Amino acid sequence: QVQLVESGGGLVQTGGSLRLSCAASGGTFRRYVMGWFRQAPGKEREFVAGVNWSGRITTYADSVKGRFAIFRDSAANTVYLQMNGLKPEETAVYYCAAYYERIASIAKNDHEYDYWGQGTQVTVSS
Repeated sequence: QVQLVESGGGLVQTGGSLRLSCAASGGTFRRYVMGWFRQAPGKEREFVAGVNWSGRITTYADSVKGRFAIFRDSAANTVYLQMNGLKPEETAVYYCAAYYERIASIAKNDHEYDYWGQGTQVTVSS
């Protein structure tokens, strides 16, 4: 059983930056695809970014390309989401998620992910 714990959320002004962390335990971290999702009040959860087990393959939602970066430190069993140029509409609870990688691709559908963290709040003020 994999446990995921997010940290790094907070309040930031428009255009600011935050780095979210997701610490994993209880599983073979290096074999899991890791993803970040977010859910704003009254909206559905949406995919933000994902990274495959090796860290060599990443994918992003179109809305964050060029501003966000996902990367993993397998030695530390941690995945990060560096967020730059934040916008007020990106205020949401950000979730880390994982599933065991079977093929070399990254799912964007949250139903593919088996493990979830508790979420961390990101608030972007205008």
